Amino acid sequence: MAYVYDPANIFARILRGEIPSDTVLETAHTLAFRDIRPQAPLHVLVIPKGPYVTFDHFAAEASEAEIMDFMRAAAQVCALVGAAPGQGGGGYRAISNAGEAGVQEVQHYHLHILGGRMLGRMLPH
Repeated sequence: MAYVYDPANIFARILRGEIPSDTVLETAHTLAFRDIRPQAPLHVLVIPKGPYVTFDHFAAEASEAEIMDFMRAAAQVCALVGAAPGQGGGGYRAISNAGEAGVQEVQHYHLHILGGRMLGRMLPH
């Protein structure tokens, strides 16, 4: 079954300017902003401006320009917030939740950049 994008989701509304956000970076195809319910001292959401539901949807259907812009923007965000280890930052975790089993809350692809403290293991072994 094909992905169905809901243009009423909160991130679509942020992109249209209907809801304010604490912008970290905006590019031609990407918006990055601070999460309103941070799960770590550093918690930034990076979203494509296009109507993509999940990572696999974005990776399969976004244009090369959108994918390149998104990836470069995510790297810029890591540097801007001081998390990039190659630039002296302490590191970060990048998470994308997809679908029910992945506990995706907003049906618009988004990448969480989390850091600012030790985050522990992602999953118990």
